[in-house]
Amino acid sequence: MKKKTFVLVIIALVTVSFSSMAQQVDRTSFKAGVHAGLPVGDASDYSSFSLGVDLGYHWGVSELIDAGIATGFINAFGDTSTIDIGPVGQDVDFPDIQFIPVAGAFRLYPTYDFKLGADVGYAVGVNEGNDGGFYVRPMIGYNISGNTELNISYINVSNDGSFSVAALGLLFLF
Repeated sequence: MKKKTFVLVIIALVTVSFSSMAQQVDRTSFKAGVHAGLPVGDASDYSSFSLGVDLGYHWGVSELIDAGIATGFINAFGDTSTIDIGPVGQDVDFPDIQFIPVAGAFRLYPTYDFKLGADVGYAVGVNEGNDGGFYVRPMIGYNISGNTELNISYINVSNDGSFSVAALGLLFLF
């Protein structure tokens, strides 16, 4: 029963995709913006704030779907923490953590004002000792105007550990 349901859903999605291609809307655009975020999970142990730049290019695949490429720069500012070593506390300065993501982008438009999507790819580690890792960034966006978007996203880079940031961003379309 589950297989039949899955197959029917796939057929419906393909049908909607082909039918909406006939009504193609040109949303092809260059996108640039900024985001600020708070590290969560393991990243919050050594960082307290993150800033980034977002760059991308999207093509309108259909009336409901965009696909494209995304990159940018993410900098999580290193924190100073006190680590207890026996009875003595030692201040430790953590370095900034920096990534350059290289990803494919996918957006779904349930309405004109809202979009759902994700960027998936690899985040190249920039700072010393940072190997980078698998990059995923699910997001929800709201069109403030015809060329300005406000979005919230969850950035995750995973390799041996996990680096995660909850972010709020502003994106401009050109």
